[in-house]
Amino acid sequence: MKAKDRKTLARIFSRPVSGNVRWADIESLFKSLGGEISEAESSRVRVFFFGEIRIFHPPHPRPTTDKGALESVRKWLSEHLDEKLIEGNK
Repeated sequence: MKAKDRKTLARIFSRPVSGNVRWADIESLFKSLGGEISEAESSRVRVFFFGEIRIFHPPHPRPTTDKGALESVRKWLSEHLDEKLIEGNK
């Protein structure tokens, strides 16, 4: 995993929830972990990861992800990633 993706993972799991995580960085993290990203209708993004499909609505016009969406990403990652990987990036 690239250093940039490790930093994104750490920011996703930081407390309190960060309001300064770019959606493009989250997509990069998904891809580095083996996720597949494709466009869905109504400017949404489909992420196939962990054998599941999740639909996200990327932020616009600002590039930063809102805290609610970040919590959803955090929950999804915490359900599937090894705890050591998460803890090692905090």
